[in-house]
Amino acid sequence: MPSEPLPQILCDARALTGRPPESVEVAWKLAESGRQLDANLVRLPPGERIATHTEPDLDVLVTVVAGSGTVDTPAGDGPQDLTPGTVLWLPHGSTRSLAAGEEGIAYFTVHRRRPGMQIRPRPAATP
Repeated sequence: MPSEPLPQILCDARALTGRPPESVEVAWKLAESGRQLDANLVRLPPGERIATHTEPDLDVLVTVVAGSGTVDTPAGDGPQDLTPGTVLWLPHGSTRSLAAGEEGIAYFTVHRRRPGMQIRPRPAATP
């Protein structure tokens, strides 16, 4: 009889978000086999930033758990505040940057798992 997947408590975000880190770090990541999601707890020290970038393939959900910061988009109306409890949706194709505030910021990111790299045979040549 196959075993049924069971819900699991994976981490205590409060325990991972004490004082700010000295550099950008992934304090925790989802690593369970068979998962359909990827998730990370990212910590940025005060004043650190994630440079402007575009995610072409995946929607990303961000939930702030500690500290504060801002998210900015070139097409938006300027920086938007991020505080504990903020849930931010970053649709695929959107361009954004994120900056930590005076006490740093810690946030979860959750998105669909990227498929692993696959090696496939070359298509047959057509005559």
